[in-house]
Amino acid sequence: MPSRTDSRLRIAVLADSDTRWKWGALTARRLAEQAPGAESAATDPAAPELDGFLLRGRATPTPRQLDEVGVADAAPSEVTMAQFLAETGELRDAGAERGGRPRYDVVVLALVGGAVQAALHGLAARWRGHARRPVVVTGYVGVVYEKLADGLLLRHGADVVLANSRHDADRFRAVYQGAGADHGAVTEAALPFLGGAPYHPRAGRDTVVFAAQPSVPESRADRRYLLDRLVGHARRHPGREVVLKLRSKPGEHTTHLEEHPFQKLARGMDLPPNFSLAYGNMGEVLDRADLLVTVSSTAALEALHRSVPTAVLTDLGVREVLGNHHFLGSGCLTSWDRLDAGHRPTPDPAWLAAQGVAPGDAYHHAFDHVRERMSELLSKKSLPPIAPYYTALTAPGYLPAVLARHHLAPDGTPLPGAAPAAEPTGVRRVIRDAVRDAARGAYRHGVQRVAPVIRRMGEL
Repeated sequence: MPSRTDSRLRIAVLADSDTRWKWGALTARRLAEQAPGAESAATDPAAPELDGFLLRGRATPTPRQLDEVGVADAAPSEVTMAQFLAETGELRDAGAERGGRPRYDVVVLALVGGAVQAALHGLAARWRGHARRPVVVTGYVGVVYEKLADGLLLRHGADVVLANSRHDADRFRAVYQGAGADHGAVTEAALPFLGGAPYHPRAGRDTVVFAAQPSVPESRADRRYLLDRLVGHARRHPGREVVLKLRSKPGEHTTHLEEHPFQKLARGMDLPPNFSLAYGNMGEVLDRADLLVTVSSTAALEALHRSVPTAVLTDLGVREVLGNHHFLGSGCLTSWDRLDAGHRPTPDPAWLAAQGVAPGDAYHHAFDHVRERMSELLSKKSLPPIAPYYTALTAPGYLPAVLARHHLAPDGTPLPGAAPAAEPTGVRRVIRDAVRDAARGAYRHGVQRVAPVIRRMGEL
């Protein structure tokens, strides 16, 4: 719990996967850095008082995944939605209404859209009648290539909806305006994890990195095709190091389900000696990359920011379902045949600037709008009630089911039985964790082993 006398920004981050924890924690740092002069701002703005929470679910990351994202903050604690609302929704005491600070200055929701909507309604219910409350921030982890309207309207109601580029900010405002929703919360920023040393070719080094994605492409045949082409590239260029950068180990889950992990597809293949599999932080892998290849991974934006040559594959088509349509106009679209022949794409500078990944000093100013917005909100004596677009009046056939998935009633209050329980200790905690791990293991086994078999049987 933050200290009563600590002047640093006190920020709670709720995430539901490894990548969203990375985005949420680093966004919290950016918010602290970019809120100088605000009433609640810190004397040391680079070090916010951060409390991390992981929403319990199928994608809850393992300790290994948390270590891999490269965020050195204290390990987040696992909670249900009801527990999170009880923890962050508390305004400490009546002193908060008399001018004192709430428990948290900022709440960052790094979640899928439905969970953001549930948290917004839950917090609105907790804070009803209280004008002195935390600032609520949400946004997207990377490229927004699907469910744009659905995801945005589920995020409506936050005080700040972060857009990772000028391009996204324009799209976000257009969606809200088209729905008749207030678009004032949309704030242009950038991905918080861009950085690292700029790329410089080095003699004697030639490394190609393929950034794998858990669900793009989805089918086994398409994923095997990409693996075969990657291995074939390694064979054609024996002096080149070819690395398959993996997101997770079998049995671990990320934001999206992975039914056909590349490492499983590679078992039994005759792999050349210059081909290898790699885990670890993407930034560390990019440190030694001379070419980043992907279908549509956010890693492409990280590479482009560092001026690493970047290729976005068209082999499986340029399609919305793959997300590579986002890179139209980037100059990065190409195919394995061209890469095998030595082609290196040249990115378009105007596209890079519009996407917020232009290398150089531009990135340092990418959070200027966030600085202004947060300073304004943190300096206010009171904030208006949280008012999501979806209510019992605007979406009576949709909202109750969204909230019920997180054990909340239509008014945002926890359903009976969803109230937070005391944390077990000793043997009870060991038993609880063992049962939970077994349940997750059974679920993941069903997704990766049983479900594909059932689908194949259905096709007979």
